[in-house]
Amino acid sequence: MAETTAFASVAHEPGAAKPDAILVADGVVRRFGGLTAVNVNHFEVQRNSITALIGPNGAGKSTFFNLLTGFDMAQEGEGVFNGKPLKGMPSAKVARAGMVRTFQLTKALSRMTVIENMRLGAQEQPGENILTAFVPPLWSARERQITEQAHELLHRFKLYEKKDDYAGSLSGGQRKLLEMARALMSKPTMVMLDEPMAGVNPALTESLLDHIVELKEEGMTVLFVEHDMHMVRRISDWVVVMAEGQIIAEGPAGTVMSNQAVQDAYLGAHHDTDLSEERDA
Repeated sequence: MAETTAFASVAHEPGAAKPDAILVADGVVRRFGGLTAVNVNHFEVQRNSITALIGPNGAGKSTFFNLLTGFDMAQEGEGVFNGKPLKGMPSAKVARAGMVRTFQLTKALSRMTVIENMRLGAQEQPGENILTAFVPPLWSARERQITEQAHELLHRFKLYEKKDDYAGSLSGGQRKLLEMARALMSKPTMVMLDEPMAGVNPALTESLLDHIVELKEEGMTVLFVEHDMHMVRRISDWVVVMAEGQIIAEGPAGTVMSNQAVQDAYLGAHHDTDLSEERDA
């Protein structure tokens, strides 16, 4: 995907400021004992764009995701999403604020059906309140709305025929689709995908890529972690590279992959090829 107009004036350097950042992180540090897993000075995500977060194994990408989405807490620093401070905000409140995520290992509830998994992703469910749960007229209309929304998304993700099957019976790729569809039940502003292509067979990979691009076309912002550089080149507007917990490079895919620091991080300091050549091979 070509660099969009929004990035035309953005510097190709770590921590570059964006013209309309929806997510900003400053001085975020997470240590585990004597190991500093994340040490990000400044990070911004442009609104209504597809940003890839890449880096070698152990770079701190998933930990950084956890810190941004409230699944873990940083010892230092803070984040701001859509103008709202994220510091100390638990994951459920982050999701309600409009930033939802998927996981590298899918979190579908195996012993519930696909449609039940979908309903769980919706917000504003009066039937979950103990004071209204025993009075169907107070929640039945909303339940119908949620079910209709779930059916629409299952049709879109080609899972409708599986709606009454247990989620545990789905293939790995279908579980990825279900998790993405369930995330959209909350009508988010930003979607964060942790290795959406991991373990997905080629037949479903194209479908997942199309769905990610559609999210942007619908006005959402996407931040995703991915190891497949070919996929990153195809769909990302902007690429951020992490290594040893820090952001070492930013820019469009072609620029980032020819960056010496990025090549050193991926291939070691002694090499005679670049990432684009490695990908073509």
